[in-house]
Amino acid sequence: MTYRAETAVDEPDPDGGAASALTDAAARRPGHPGLSTAEVAERVSRGEVNDVPVRSSRSTPDIIRANVFTRFNAIIGILFVIMLAVAPIQDALFGFVIVANTAIGIIQELRAKKTLDSLAVIGEAKPTVRRDGVAAEIPVGEIVLGDLVELGPGDKCVVDGEVVEADGLEVDESLLTGEADPVLKRPGDQVMSGSFVVAGGGAFTATKVGREAYAAQLAEEASRFTLVHSELRSGISQILKYVTWMMVPTAIGLVISQSVVEKNDWREAVRRMVGGIVPMVPEGLVLLTSVAFAIGVIRLGRKQCLVQELPAIEGLARVDVVCLDKTGTLTEGGMDVTEVRLLGSGDSAGGGEGDAPDEAYVGRVLGALGTSDPRPNASLQAIIDAYPGPADWECTAALPFSSARKYSGAALTEPSGEASGWLLGAPDVLLPADDPALGEIEDLNTQGLRVLLLARTERELDDERVAEGVRPAALVVLEQRLRPDAADTLRYFAEQNVAAKVISGDNAVSVGAVAGKLGLPGAEHTVDARQLPADREEMASALEKGAVFGRVTPQQKRDMVGALQSRGHTVAMTGDGVNDVLALKDADIGVSMGSGSEATRAVAQIVLLNNSFSTLPSVVAEGRRVIGNIERVANLFLVKTVYSVLLALLVVCSQVSYPFLPRHLTLLSTLTIGVPAFFLALAPNKERARPNFVRRVMRYAIPAGVIAAVATFATYLVARGHYTGEGARDAETSAATLTLFLISMWVLAIVARPYTWWRIGLVLTMALGFVIVVVTPWLQDFFALKLVGTSMPWTAVGIAVAASLLLEVAWRWVGRRFPA
Repeated sequence: MTYRAETAVDEPDPDGGAASALTDAAARRPGHPGLSTAEVAERVSRGEVNDVPVRSSRSTPDIIRANVFTRFNAIIGILFVIMLAVAPIQDALFGFVIVANTAIGIIQELRAKKTLDSLAVIGEAKPTVRRDGVAAEIPVGEIVLGDLVELGPGDKCVVDGEVVEADGLEVDESLLTGEADPVLKRPGDQVMSGSFVVAGGGAFTATKVGREAYAAQLAEEASRFTLVHSELRSGISQILKYVTWMMVPTAIGLVISQSVVEKNDWREAVRRMVGGIVPMVPEGLVLLTSVAFAIGVIRLGRKQCLVQELPAIEGLARVDVVCLDKTGTLTEGGMDVTEVRLLGSGDSAGGGEGDAPDEAYVGRVLGALGTSDPRPNASLQAIIDAYPGPADWECTAALPFSSARKYSGAALTEPSGEASGWLLGAPDVLLPADDPALGEIEDLNTQGLRVLLLARTERELDDERVAEGVRPAALVVLEQRLRPDAADTLRYFAEQNVAAKVISGDNAVSVGAVAGKLGLPGAEHTVDARQLPADREEMASALEKGAVFGRVTPQQKRDMVGALQSRGHTVAMTGDGVNDVLALKDADIGVSMGSGSEATRAVAQIVLLNNSFSTLPSVVAEGRRVIGNIERVANLFLVKTVYSVLLALLVVCSQVSYPFLPRHLTLLSTLTIGVPAFFLALAPNKERARPNFVRRVMRYAIPAGVIAAVATFATYLVARGHYTGEGARDAETSAATLTLFLISMWVLAIVARPYTWWRIGLVLTMALGFVIVVVTPWLQDFFALKLVGTSMPWTAVGIAVAASLLLEVAWRWVGRRFPA
């Protein structure tokens, strides 16, 4: 394996060119000049442009179709048309409710789309393309066939191509091939879209753009905004499937039953039949789920948080372990050189063997090392800032930094003509375990300082044993800048029972000192990842006990995520460097900083565009709000479905007229489910989401629905025996409606717990709404509700009170008997 700079100097191919990110947007590059302006224009005219749409959200037609063309909208729509033909408008009110619900869903998702699309533009990677010898950042969609794309550490290959220039270029293709080891690329080698650079730099010519680059299509598809495939939505779909199975035979039985009972009045039979079928449909449950997710996206968007996959909001709500990379997450990207400590071996300028280098000479070596890397990391940038590169030193070969080997190097030629090889990296990797300098380094690490070793090597840089037998020259002490918001964020996770694990490639003691300054529990007990067992089960045990892990390789980060997941943990991984990509991809939720590498942003589900670690609690809280509240309101909708189906079955078996008209159940649904559910779905909720959504919802909905149906039918039968003569049917319906309303209100009162002032006000307002309907003459006529006499209404109240007490007992018993 060679790390020497290799650059193609052939004449530019007429189809040559390509792109990748860089900071200097207008620097003129030596070597291959890339395409000319005329050649770019010619390719654009031929349509040879990378026109694969990179979308962060569903299209507007997709959103409209998803909200309008649903199974239950079709059922309700057909029943709505039937009711318009045979009954007064008040019996068709349920159709207008569906129209309003659908419109709300579309509007909220379009708002979410607008938010996501605007954020996606901010977070979009802009590769650096060399044209006319000038490097400039351009949008991915403007790359043309033959463009020259520059690459550096962390850059993602956005199109397929052929390497033209390579300077120790190592590419990770694991996301495409599954091969864990980086591949060294030389001129003439192929690179695939979706791979990313882990070390070195170079440039490649784009050979496949647009839809021809199949891997690019896969990357686009994988990172596209989705509204499906979450545990919550899968659970709701499963519930709706069960509901459909119950609805079909029940509805058929109800149609036949009402046709027989109301044989002399087919219009009344149709009204009663529709009145039985409509409440079986939990139509608002899907709507509120979509609205809650959409509003979550909008709220997070205002905090510069880009949700690339919508279920990530839900996933982060379920997280119980968050793995944090130190650099860029707990600390800011920048560093400062605080001290350079000379060591007692090595060569000095003009000195003999064994002489200690002087400070000025070490400064020149460090400056020359800084100029050897065109894309320095944060540590090397701090050295460059402190030690400008000497103009009379030449770099003849370079070994780019790799997080796997944890050092970089360069072959330098001094003004005198003397050649020397130097390495800069982790002292505990470059030095033997018994080296006395390690004790001094340990003291610095305990203060939270980062220490690099500058050492001289006598081996060639392409020698795999280049780090063996090096002669230490100096220690470079760096101070890391702590994020001011990191301590509060770690405290939030501790309060929410989310275990924080700091996983870093740096020295374990240094990482522990930083974590200790931020107040992370267990930071004093650090673990060197090189001592971790390879067995997944043993590694999982060590991870659950520890909180700070240092000297972790990129592959180990991935293994650690997998080990935690094997214990049933839902794991979130945060990071911004190329060494975090594999772990981010495998974690349940990957969170990248906006300033992170292209590769990390591409695989992460959530990108913090403001680079603020403190945004993470907002994402967790938003996810918990969505999941907890949807589960809460699902109880309301499914109780209605259960009692509607059971009431229909009781009517069919008893061969009596169905007790309600559609208008009655529209009123009840609006006051006890529709309006309250909307407010409850958007309320704060800090409870961590748990699995088994379907089981947990149905264990309450079934007994509550059974109690409501039996009590309501009992009131109806008593009323049928009590009232006779003209107006008896309306009186019977009114008594049954009163019982069902009071029971439904009690279900609402239970679901609204724990009580706050606004939740109590919500319940009382809904009760007041029903009272207004009952006492207002024109509303009585509109809804066909009129309580007749005193004994039967009070009987209805008594039955409702008894049912509510039974409901309370059942609610508590089910919680103990069937814990989730």
